Amino acid sequence: MSVIEPDTKDWTWVLQRPCEECGFDAARVERSQIGALVRGNARTWVEVLRAPGATARTSATTWSVLEYACHVRDVHAVFGERLALMLREDDPAFANWDQDETAIEQDYAHDDPAAVTAALATAAEAVAAAFDAVPGDAWSRRGTRSNGSEFTVDSLARYLLHDLLHHAWDVRDAVSAITVAAYDSRALDYSLAASDVPPWLRDRVQQLRERLGEGARVLEIGSGGGRDARILEELGLVVRRTDITPAFAELLRAEGHAADLLDPLHDDLDDPRDPGAPYDAVWANACLLHVERMDLPRLLARLHAAVRPDGLLAATLKEGDGDLWSTHGTIDTPRRFVLWREEPLRAALHDAGWSVESVGHRIGIRDTPWLEVVARRS
Repeated sequence: MSVIEPDTKDWTWVLQRPCEECGFDAARVERSQIGALVRGNARTWVEVLRAPGATARTSATTWSVLEYACHVRDVHAVFGERLALMLREDDPAFANWDQDETAIEQDYAHDDPAAVTAALATAAEAVAAAFDAVPGDAWSRRGTRSNGSEFTVDSLARYLLHDLLHHAWDVRDAVSAITVAAYDSRALDYSLAASDVPPWLRDRVQQLRERLGEGARVLEIGSGGGRDARILEELGLVVRRTDITPAFAELLRAEGHAADLLDPLHDDLDDPRDPGAPYDAVWANACLLHVERMDLPRLLARLHAAVRPDGLLAATLKEGDGDLWSTHGTIDTPRRFVLWREEPLRAALHDAGWSVESVGHRIGIRDTPWLEVVARRS
């Protein structure tokens, strides 16, 4: 197996500006979120380690999911030790830790996924609880890394979060594959369970129809079983059905609809049945919540480019902090949801070029809070 090229970059710059790769913005993290974000990240590693292919490298120069997870396990341990040292001593010096040397010495590539899963979950809970328990007057206590980089307890927490979330971003394709596979295995059951049309949905479609006029073209992201597209068309709109899940696309085609298998983050959004024509709107109900937090701004920018000037975006996402894995309802296999608060979501939309017209709040089934977005291409 090829040796991975050591990472010699000094990543402390992520404490001053958003990460240029994963998009993590240390300044937007509240201290109260740190423990929850650490725990949510740990659940992601538990799930990806269970998935097929976790031990295989996607290329000779990139760690496998297992190797990344081993590193994350050890990051928790190292940062837990450094936090304890900072709280116990005044301005301690941290022992040097060579992560690349550790990966080779401990033979990450051949570790036991089940053992790594258990150890990572335990280490994550320990460091999350330790940051939860930091006294209010201790966040400014200091410590110094062997290369001279200085940290406070506050900046150490944010630096840790970047490391954890960046590596989850590194394996985001594996995360996405788990969620897609969950829907793929229960597509028909999900379609039948979601066939009823709640009043709020018909009202939102009616409002969109009034804004766009009859015959307007709508790109639907995440068509699922086709309920929303049916309502959109009943009210006079023209819908391009798309979904990232193969079984949903097959169900829609079996019903006689044109439906495209589409990954909106990577695939060409141009309609092959009307090439070069921009859409009048994008409809994305309960689907963008599966997009990695760091990737949503890029996806929003792609959707912005796909609609005409003054075109609209109508989307719903779950409201909350961090992310979660769910097995409730019709789908009893794990799906990952990314939760959003209104202000960060508004900022992501603005940065992607959208003018936010409204962000509504609604309580759905199982008392789940939702954000309902209407935005316009400015």
